[in-house]
Amino acid sequence: MFKSRLLILSLVACSAALTGCASNLGGDTYSREEARTVQTVRMGTIESLRPVRIEGTKTPIGAGAGAIVGGVAGSSVGGGRGSAVAAVIGAVAGGLLGAATEEGLTRTQGVEITVREDDGLMRAYVQEVEPNQVFRVGQRVRILTVNGTSRVSP
Repeated sequence: MFKSRLLILSLVACSAALTGCASNLGGDTYSREEARTVQTVRMGTIESLRPVRIEGTKTPIGAGAGAIVGGVAGSSVGGGRGSAVAAVIGAVAGGLLGAATEEGLTRTQGVEITVREDDGLMRAYVQEVEPNQVFRVGQRVRILTVNGTSRVSP
């Protein structure tokens, strides 16, 4: 009974930890450090658009949470020395599964936006696809840059 409650509690903690790993890479999201910071604004015209996939995060949180859950689950198998071996195997498998789950949950669809800027230079920017934002080839856009991070907006 105690082990099953501990397993459920570990699963809830794992879910909460993985949810906290998600970050937003969209053009309309700013970090706390970027807020109220002067930005450089350039103008340009979109030359091409290409869908891309932005890989998910790969922090120790997913692997660690998975290892805890796997170890607890494995320790409930068998008894004595067999329980210890199962706990180790469960922890390793859980860690691998947790890392893969974190990466999959935080993976997102992006867009590569190639812009010919008014100074004549052509640059490409990658950002998360925003559901309410549609870009088109030939569209005039603003490129905002703060602390080395750029975003494209209509």
